[in-house]
Amino acid sequence: MSDVDLITTARFLRRLPSMAIRAPRALRGLYYTGIRNREKNLSLAWALERAARLNPERPALLQDQRRLSYAAFNAWANRLARALQAEGVRHGSVVAVMLENRLEIFAVLAALAKLGAVAALINTTQRGQVLTHSLNLVKPSHFVVGEELHEVFESVRAAVHHADRHLYWLADRDTLADPGEAPAGWANLARLAEGQAEGNLPSSAQVRMKDACFLIYTSGTTGLPKASIMSHGKWIKAYGGFGHSGLGLTSADVLYLTLPCYHNNAVTVCWGAALAGSAAIALRRKFSASAFWADVARYRATCFGYIGELCRYLLNQPECPEEIDNSLTCMIGNGLRPSIWNEFKERFGIERVVEFYASSEGNIGFTNVFNFDNTVGFSPAPYAIVRYDLENDRPVRGKKGFMEKVAKGEPGLLISEITDKWPFDGYTDPEKSEAVIFRDVFRKGDAWFNTGDLMRDIGFKHAQFVDRLGDTFRWKGENVSTTEVENVLATFPGIEDAVVYGVEIPGTNGRCGMAALRLRAGTELDREALAAHLDRELPAYAIPLFLRLLAQVETTGTFKYKKADLKKAAYDPQQVTDPLFVRLPGEAGYRVLDAELYQRIQRGDYRF
Repeated sequence: MSDVDLITTARFLRRLPSMAIRAPRALRGLYYTGIRNREKNLSLAWALERAARLNPERPALLQDQRRLSYAAFNAWANRLARALQAEGVRHGSVVAVMLENRLEIFAVLAALAKLGAVAALINTTQRGQVLTHSLNLVKPSHFVVGEELHEVFESVRAAVHHADRHLYWLADRDTLADPGEAPAGWANLARLAEGQAEGNLPSSAQVRMKDACFLIYTSGTTGLPKASIMSHGKWIKAYGGFGHSGLGLTSADVLYLTLPCYHNNAVTVCWGAALAGSAAIALRRKFSASAFWADVARYRATCFGYIGELCRYLLNQPECPEEIDNSLTCMIGNGLRPSIWNEFKERFGIERVVEFYASSEGNIGFTNVFNFDNTVGFSPAPYAIVRYDLENDRPVRGKKGFMEKVAKGEPGLLISEITDKWPFDGYTDPEKSEAVIFRDVFRKGDAWFNTGDLMRDIGFKHAQFVDRLGDTFRWKGENVSTTEVENVLATFPGIEDAVVYGVEIPGTNGRCGMAALRLRAGTELDREALAAHLDRELPAYAIPLFLRLLAQVETTGTFKYKKADLKKAAYDPQQVTDPLFVRLPGEAGYRVLDAELYQRIQRGDYRF
């Protein structure tokens, strides 16, 4: 950390005049983030209906040639809500939603919010065992599946509980113009919504802040994906913090969104920020670095949602005419590395970087409302950064058994206090929720959420991200559970042990996967077959890029894999005498990794 990143009193005071013009919106945001009464009737549905009432003719959603005003979008959501209500969807019903980034996903999520139902946002890259687990975990009563993912769903349907009924299909097209024809055994949701009443439903006004809005899947630190609960209360806090206090968009703004809509970054942070100011969302199916600036110009986008990896891709692109004097003024997201922060702002003329920190399951969020560089921003929540013993993987407790706070600028574990005002909604599994709570931290009886992240305090309730703890690493903007990948590897013929960990590649963000494998005696690794197996069973971001073949796997006394030495040696042939393999970008299998290829990877000859 550079001393220039520390926020002194003088630096903080210099920022206050620039905040004055945004003070009314910022204060409104603080009101929403500070609501204590979880019985209060505030929700995503309320936010949409408010925007539709204030700015009915302003654009709400844009995609390619499609353009929907707030009035039209709200009416569409109401028709879908009544259709789903007629099919038995009620307050608290869990509905699995499998749709790629298109306007229909926003309409379905808005419809479910109006009923007080819960949308389980299925990661569209999941396949096989992981997808089956995710669907069965939340016990959905209804399934809404887009044509683009129909075959994927059908491939696991036989193993999904109660998937023999309440199946709803949406054609992969503009379903308002052409609903299409659903396959046998499926109901066409677009046709069911035709002719339904367009007025707001009475149920919308009954949705409370304590009610669940989304189930968002998170890898966590162990095992298969967990479903974290995003309540309407947490959504409203994001609406206030990111939308009003952070970005402060208006109905004249357009937020360009390429992040997947099964992520909180998209459906909570970006959508909440847009709804707060009745701004439009311009949606793209999947991120494309080469098409980015042409899209920005076409939509006249003033803001975009990012993850750090996306920003790196854009910086790596050659300069194009559309990026010159572009219309973007601000951006909101997380993971922008200090190494490219200023370069990105200067090249593309970005005035404000609203970096944030939050987790789907956590009770704390930071937002860069004061527009400092290299920080996740400010948090009004009660938090502490405590000393952490990395070698023994646990917080340090003093003689009296209480944790110790680190000094300003020193890295430590971020924990956030669980209170009535800052509740912890946790996971659908109570045991997993309890596992991430620290008790008796600074006094007997207190409870704190363990974020699992190392942070440093840089002053004035601002923090700077340092690293992640435990067995989860981030790659391509996604959390990767090593246990999940190890389990998939273990099902491949001939693999006796699999140890997965994250390793860094120069010039990339986060850590990619590496797997150390022990084979059954007499077995040779079929590298092409292994790659095909991983492609079938895992999302692309979770597939290990590097392999190491071990003669023996070291474990602890509790049979946990010892990963420290493996991580340290990584894929360097000078430090590893075992056979090494790499899967290069665009290749279907793994090739031998020798010293020459290692040097080329280190030089950045391949774009991972």
